[in-house]
Amino acid sequence: MTSLDKPTTEETSADDARAVTEAALFEAFGGVRGMVETVLPGLLFVSIYTVNKNLHMSALAALGVALVMVVVRLARRDTVKHAFSGVFGVGFGVVFAMMTGNAKDFYLPGMLYTLGLAVAYIVTAMAGVPLIGLMLGPVFKENLSWRTRNPGRKKAYTKASWAWGLILLAKCAILFPLYWWADTTQLGWVLVALKIPPFLLAVYLTWVFLAKAPPPIDVFAEMEAEERAEEERKAAAAEEGEGAPAGRHRRS
Repeated sequence: MTSLDKPTTEETSADDARAVTEAALFEAFGGVRGMVETVLPGLLFVSIYTVNKNLHMSALAALGVALVMVVVRLARRDTVKHAFSGVFGVGFGVVFAMMTGNAKDFYLPGMLYTLGLAVAYIVTAMAGVPLIGLMLGPVFKENLSWRTRNPGRKKAYTKASWAWGLILLAKCAILFPLYWWADTTQLGWVLVALKIPPFLLAVYLTWVFLAKAPPPIDVFAEMEAEERAEEERKAAAAEEGEGAPAGRHRRS
């Protein structure tokens, strides 16, 4: 390989930054398995309801599969936050639908959550504390250092939060009219169809913004380095303290 064929240090560091960003986003948003756990309960609900129009059977089947996914994750000792969030979402939907007797209300809590999340992304971006930065900061081991020490990453997080907010608002602009005008099966199939594509678009845009941003500041590594330096200072001071009396004794 010639010198021209070898990747430069800047290219290697850029590739490393992209790889770290991809891994962090995959971890934060659950990856393929997290998407499956998000889609499956709603898909099961609308599939069963389309066939037999039985609200109770559809709702209990959706809740049952959500609980099974949590049990599987617990048995495998995997991260359960995505599965638990799915159980809570399905659980609220089941309660709403059972209380009102309207099968469309199974979807209402999730729709309201999406609307609230969209508003939160936009409001925090306008306030200079973008929500996506609060979510991903710990994943990148930078915590909130991007707010004051890394303006390039703060700008990227702000852009990403705007992207998430506007994409989710667009999704709500489709779903809420359907909630009022369409029947349960129409709403359900559209909602299932809109589960993954907007999510993937938002994740992709987040990856684009962060891949172009400066690398994160690893505050955990900084704290560990400070602790090691402090221990070394104490050890050096202890050695000097032990050596000083011996020197005075020799002079006497």
